[in-house]
Amino acid sequence: MSKKDPYAALRYREFNTFLIVRFALIFAWTMQFIIIEWQVYSITKDPWSLGLIGLMEIIPAFSMALFAGHIVDQKEKRNLLALCIAAFSLISLGLFLLTSPTLVADWSSKYVLYAIYALVFFGGFLRSFFGPTIFSLVALIVPKRVYPNAATWNSSIRQVASVLGPAFAGFSIHWLGENDQMGVHWSLLIVFGLVMFSLLVLFRIGKQPILNPNIGEPVWQSLKEGVQFVRNSKAILGALTLDMVAVLFGGAVALLPVFAQDILEVGSEGFGVLRAAPAVGAFLMMFVTAYLPISKNAGLKLLGAIFGFGVCIIVFGLSSVFWISVVALFFSGVTDGLSMVIRQTILQLKTPDHMRGRVSSVNSMFVGSSNELGAFESGLTAKLMGTVTAVVFGGTMTLIVVIATAIGSPYFRKLDLRADVAAHENEE
Repeated sequence: MSKKDPYAALRYREFNTFLIVRFALIFAWTMQFIIIEWQVYSITKDPWSLGLIGLMEIIPAFSMALFAGHIVDQKEKRNLLALCIAAFSLISLGLFLLTSPTLVADWSSKYVLYAIYALVFFGGFLRSFFGPTIFSLVALIVPKRVYPNAATWNSSIRQVASVLGPAFAGFSIHWLGENDQMGVHWSLLIVFGLVMFSLLVLFRIGKQPILNPNIGEPVWQSLKEGVQFVRNSKAILGALTLDMVAVLFGGAVALLPVFAQDILEVGSEGFGVLRAAPAVGAFLMMFVTAYLPISKNAGLKLLGAIFGFGVCIIVFGLSSVFWISVVALFFSGVTDGLSMVIRQTILQLKTPDHMRGRVSSVNSMFVGSSNELGAFESGLTAKLMGTVTAVVFGGTMTLIVVIATAIGSPYFRKLDLRADVAAHENEE
């Protein structure tokens, strides 16, 4: 097999199955999140309520993250993922039933809102297990020599699904009902169907070995080991910190319902286009990173990608022209997709097999939870500063942190992964 083969990881059947499951899950999860955002804003007409959605998910996700990583490192990964998906199906079914037009008409909108927040809160507990389980599973179904290529495809599929799902949600709200309420209700049925599909496909992957030599290790000792490893790894800590800042302060997409309804005035169809724009950029980046190695000068490339992302967010925030907003979001998808591939490659190459669950849990605390914290930050700053000012502020903070990192961390500027790739190839 050629070392430069851009499809190296795709030549393994179980990895292809994994990508199908991964795409369906991320598509469903993000689609559900955006539908709920639309529903909540339609009820309240208050950007602060959008921030509360993020807060309701981040509290349990963040508080459970390290413990979830410990559990993942102790358990068989395929069956644990199946259990997580089954629980996700119950949440998606609950949201579908909750948004029934008949129930919404009978209930006070206040009670519908509280019930939505409750299901989002329970989803946060569940999400703390998803990231570590998936990160650990992918490392067990491909050889180490194709980790960088697998990280490229895995990150790219995740990125494409994470923006295609919300984009489809925007269109489906408009298409699937005679009004937005009907569209919300039936769109959530699609989410439930995708979750069940992913559960069935998952069992095409066999059970995997447990590589942790410390089964039964005390919880606190296990958690301490995971945190110390990340803290002592300059490459992993730097990559996580940079991406966390980008997601936290660049969370303009959390305010897209406000832009679509009140600033650009393009309705649910325009909302779908805005959500689709980053997906197109991410999709193109998937092929670029598959053909062009990103291991050389990885630190500089990550810094450049996140800097470009911050610029795109500022342009989007300042724009009052629909097509300019779409172009800015397209390039935000390109840059965000590149940064995600580089970060996942660093994590896969630098993390020992027996610590993948715990390291991924720390990653979810840094980056995964930042999506919801970013939504909360965007909702809060929009309430205090105004929507446009909040978005521009977020993009500016991203640029400041990237510049400070580039100046203050010579190690990260010089980070290169070619030696790590060669070492994994020699292990095979």
